[in-house]
Amino acid sequence: MSIEIRDIFIQNSLSKKKEKLVPIEKGYIGMYVCGPTVYSDVHLGNVRTFVSFDVMYRTLLYIGYKVRYVRNITDVGHLLDDGEDRVLKRAKLEELEPMEIVQKYSNSFHAMMDTFNTHKPSIEPRATQHIIEQIEMVQKIMDNGYAYEKNGSVYFDTIKFHKEKKSYGNLSGRVIEELMTETRDNLKNQSEKKHPSDFAIWMKAAPEHIMKWDSPWSVGFPGWHLECSVMSTKYLGDTFDIHGGGNDLKFPHHENEVAQNVGACNCDPANYWLHTNMLLMNGRKMSKSDGNTISPEELFSGDSPHVSKGYTAMAVKFFMLQSHYSSTLDLTDDGLLASEKGYKKLMTSLSTLESLETNGTSSELDESINALLEEFLAHMSDDFNTPRAIATLFEIVTKINSLKEGHLDINKISKETLDKLKKEYPLFISDILGLSNDMEGGDSNILSGIMDLIIELRQDARTDKNWSVSDKIRDGLAKHNITIKDGKEGTTWNVS
Repeated sequence: MSIEIRDIFIQNSLSKKKEKLVPIEKGYIGMYVCGPTVYSDVHLGNVRTFVSFDVMYRTLLYIGYKVRYVRNITDVGHLLDDGEDRVLKRAKLEELEPMEIVQKYSNSFHAMMDTFNTHKPSIEPRATQHIIEQIEMVQKIMDNGYAYEKNGSVYFDTIKFHKEKKSYGNLSGRVIEELMTETRDNLKNQSEKKHPSDFAIWMKAAPEHIMKWDSPWSVGFPGWHLECSVMSTKYLGDTFDIHGGGNDLKFPHHENEVAQNVGACNCDPANYWLHTNMLLMNGRKMSKSDGNTISPEELFSGDSPHVSKGYTAMAVKFFMLQSHYSSTLDLTDDGLLASEKGYKKLMTSLSTLESLETNGTSSELDESINALLEEFLAHMSDDFNTPRAIATLFEIVTKINSLKEGHLDINKISKETLDKLKKEYPLFISDILGLSNDMEGGDSNILSGIMDLIIELRQDARTDKNWSVSDKIRDGLAKHNITIKDGKEGTTWNVS
């Protein structure tokens, strides 16, 4: 659905304040998000980041923008602290070719994104497909005097850049004098640098290194930060609207991206920078070493000491959206249980809404419902505030249930407003939040059919004055958080 473009405000990490989004080209948004390094299965913290940016993408589309969403695949150059390429290390471990590893974990990543019902990006470039462009950017940076070659590797000169541009550290808030050694350069080559904060934009490869390319300086491979500078500007222009990623990328990755782009073309890459915050578990940072971690698969199956049961992907996604993308999110079993109940209640309201009919005329109830629909969009336009938007959805759920149960007179709502509610409310859930109905194996009609049968059997028991059976059905359903209510219009049910 597309409506008239409305104003939207976002928290800009660069300016450290909330700003009105003013696109470079009216009606169009260019957005780049740092994608996965495909050397292992995607972890839950990264899922949260990509789900968050998917909701931003969906919101921009819904409110009327045309969006080019670019999210890269890093398949070379992302080094471990010991200087070893992550993809190469995994390839050796699994006795596969590097590109087999890349394909295997790219497939795994895409499957997980499908499971969480996220849109595919407009363009998904890979670093290895853009080696020529990366070599060209290194040359531009050198020609402008902000990089130097040493023993076949090329390093970005942070001190000279900062002295002339006064901008290194502006995004992350780091002070140049306090910067520590860039950990993703090969530690063996620290002595080649003029300053510890200098970082490699091209690295000479050791003879045994598999993924390497010829360049004017050596046979080697590009620096991790360089990849995103090249791929973002190739598809979105020298300066584009939004650049996003996890908060852990703000420094050094994003700070070095800015430096590279300014060093190459004297232009900032993005006008707005957005960062998602980290995912905790049970109040602590996730860590494999102390067992405080859980994979998406373990979360779905319940095969983990940290959860009491398995949860569907949509219940987990709903849990994630109940916290603002810029806030830390604490994953707990209690929180997941509560979110699962809320998610089921939301899904049940869709079928309840569809069953409503009216011949009424406009009243104050129309004003109230229209105000709630507008309120949802206002929250999503205010820095994609999903927690407040979801709270508004539950206010709408209360209205829907009250109309169904007779607490609100169905004839106090006009057909026009009810039709609008039936059209927009489901779209808020599906098109903006990206929530699909995976209740009871993904088919809510099964649950509705079962409940219709149970209510019919209970009604037969009441007709026969078999109160014990009637009460047993009611109490049994209550144990599963399903509430049934008897009213003038008949018996209704909802997930509490």
